Amino acid sequence: MTETRIRHSAPSSSLADILERVLDKGVVVAGDITISLVGVELLNIRLRLLVASVDKAMEMGINWWESDPYLTTRAQQLEDENRLLRQRLDQLEATLRAHNLLESGTPNDG
Repeated sequence: MTETRIRHSAPSSSLADILERVLDKGVVVAGDITISLVGVELLNIRLRLLVASVDKAMEMGINWWESDPYLTTRAQQLEDENRLLRQRLDQLEATLRAHNLLESGTPNDG
């Protein structure tokens, strides 16, 4: 049996090479979907997707993840601190109300 080999004119790229190029350059996918009935627009979906490395995104001025509390490493710590501070505030307000120093239900603007 003879062996036949297929020759490609372009060198093949591995998935890692393609992913590296995409992240290095960035890819934008944009599209709109509109559903209308008798000329009345019922639903409009606008899709904007950017795939890029963090370095490339920051180079383009995109860095929203730095200020998102759910994506920062201190998010849980900040939530716990906030909960404790609210508890302390509630206790202080209850103490002031017990001594008639704070009107019930209105914050003290000091």
